[in-house]
Amino acid sequence: MIINGMKMETKTICPKCKAEAKKNGKRNTENRGLIQRYECKICGFRFIENDGFYRMRNNPQKVSCALDLFFRGISTRKVQEHLGAFYPHNASHKSVYKWVVKYSNKISNYTGKLNLNVGQEIQLDEMEYHRRLNRNQRGTDVNWFIDVIDCKTRFMVASEYVGRRENEEIRAVLKQAKSRTQDQIKIVTTDGLQGYYDCIKKSFGYRNLRKNLVIHNQVNASQGEGFNIMVERMHNSLRARTKTFRGFHGSIESANSIMKGLSIYYNFITKHQSIGCCPYELATDLKLSSNNKWLELIKLSKCL
Repeated sequence: MIINGMKMETKTICPKCKAEAKKNGKRNTENRGLIQRYECKICGFRFIENDGFYRMRNNPQKVSCALDLFFRGISTRKVQEHLGAFYPHNASHKSVYKWVVKYSNKISNYTGKLNLNVGQEIQLDEMEYHRRLNRNQRGTDVNWFIDVIDCKTRFMVASEYVGRRENEEIRAVLKQAKSRTQDQIKIVTTDGLQGYYDCIKKSFGYRNLRKNLVIHNQVNASQGEGFNIMVERMHNSLRARTKTFRGFHGSIESANSIMKGLSIYYNFITKHQSIGCCPYELATDLKLSSNNKWLELIKLSKCL
């Protein structure tokens, strides 16, 4: 396994006594085929290694295929129809949705801990979304997706789907960006929203209690100062997928999980035209060697 540019020799550890285990034949499962069984060298406990699909009743290729189809713009019902044509043991569209939420969160927990090597400027912006309320309620609720992108690598550094666009929510995303980039950022570019200035000051701190540690570059499009092209270009990519939702439905947490999955798709799965590769290839030391990057990311995040 290659992690952060280094080849790692992985050893299978017994979940019971934490000692090293050895291979002990294979177990034949109905939906996932042959699975390697292990036996602990100390206590003799036999177990199946958690590869990210433990106790799943569908094989990894099918689940990762469903994720890829969904984030490329196909609805859960159409994904179900596609799987039914190629896999005898089909899953409902509700199962597809649960896979999207589950593995988006799991992979995001892993990728959120990767060390980043970014440029000196980030761009901060937000998008407005409408979320349909539950059956007992009528109408929609206005929510926001706040995100930060690195101008050099095009990597989405931080993001969050939130119920309101207040200073508290903006600061939370900025603190997340600062935590991941450490002292690499020198310029934060935003639009003309007045609340950004105070949020940037409190998130990135002060120098000598008087001067900000970063420069706040405020671009006001209404005054002819141009646009934040890079973050707006990324928003166009996200809107190309989310516009087919006709608004999110359900809780803010589930909507946030789907947006985390879209962030993974943007950073790790699809190539960016201007840089000719995926953003993670420039921003991290992670090496994904498989064509099925969804499956590889799930296996890397199996312990989380």
